[in-house]
Amino acid sequence: MSSTVVVSQRGAERAERGHPWIYQSDVVEIRARGGDVAEVWGPRGRKLGEALYSDRSQIALRLLTRGEEHFGVERLAERLHAAIAFRDRLEIDATAYRLVHAEADGLPSLIVDRYADVLVVQALSQGMARLLGAVVEVLTERLRPAGILARHDVHARALEGLPETIEVVSGTVPATVAVRDRDLEYEVDLHHGQKTGLFLDQRENRWVAAAYAGGRGLDCFSYDGGFGLALARRSTEVVAVDSSEQATARLAANAMRNRLANVRTVTGNVFDVLREMERRGERFDTVVLDPPAFAKSRAALSRALGAYKEINLRAIKILEPGGTLVTCSCSFHVSESALLDVVEAAARDARAMLSLVEKRTQARDHPVLLGVPETYYLKCFLLRKL
Repeated sequence: MSSTVVVSQRGAERAERGHPWIYQSDVVEIRARGGDVAEVWGPRGRKLGEALYSDRSQIALRLLTRGEEHFGVERLAERLHAAIAFRDRLEIDATAYRLVHAEADGLPSLIVDRYADVLVVQALSQGMARLLGAVVEVLTERLRPAGILARHDVHARALEGLPETIEVVSGTVPATVAVRDRDLEYEVDLHHGQKTGLFLDQRENRWVAAAYAGGRGLDCFSYDGGFGLALARRSTEVVAVDSSEQATARLAANAMRNRLANVRTVTGNVFDVLREMERRGERFDTVVLDPPAFAKSRAALSRALGAYKEINLRAIKILEPGGTLVTCSCSFHVSESALLDVVEAAARDARAMLSLVEKRTQARDHPVLLGVPETYYLKCFLLRKL
């Protein structure tokens, strides 16, 4: 007997509008176990599709198909192949990029990233965790990777009642992997680095920012130096700031690896460092602000906006006239308009005028799914100080 879940009229309407998530509060009747691929039925006896069912998460259902379409192992393989083929068409000039971007590739709660000849996967729901063996089989057959690492050490797994682990699920995965982004090389810690190793969603934005660089550059929240190393190609000096000693050590090593002697690292709290730079009268021609998600929930939004305003205010004050501010937010709860309002308020307080030069989002291998605002999380603005 197939697994089935009946949802309320509100849940059915949400599905019919195209959103793939239905919440626990809209589940009326359950004949399924956590992790099942379940048929989803509306209150009037109409099949809405099939979905991954979770008995722990607030997101009870993640729709895989619509109407009478069936989702099985063959359909899973089709979508994996389609996602990989799309990345092949992008002709990405890098050896580290995203292969599968969850809902935007029709595979909700599944992430697959490529780092040279190693793959990193994340199965972030009960249902996708159960399908992981089939996912690994398809990836192995299609790509023949040296190894596949499951980076399941993320909070989203805890919300599903799943263990937070780091595990090699196929082949061998070394402690670090060397990858290339255009003419830059990085050594990446796949087992312990942020996200799956690198912030791949900013890859294209780094090179766009570098095109505006010149003179002195400042890379705040630099992590392994993605922005800083790109800026260094066109700058006299780049100062890269991060609170993590491990991150600044990797950044320094990556700078040496690329023969970039004009990169200087500073380990410290960015808020404190910016205030001290302002006090000393330091000036920069390019300032990059790429902070972690300050607003991880709607309840944290007000405080997050205050933090965004503070760093933008300090950055604008130490930015030379004619210089470029690259300011980012990876918080879904901070909308594009809210971030622009914050930057405008910061400029007003700094008695400066800014012109918006470019608005950007996550890289093309991290597509946004229309009708699902949660998939549009990364905002990146390039502004000129007049």
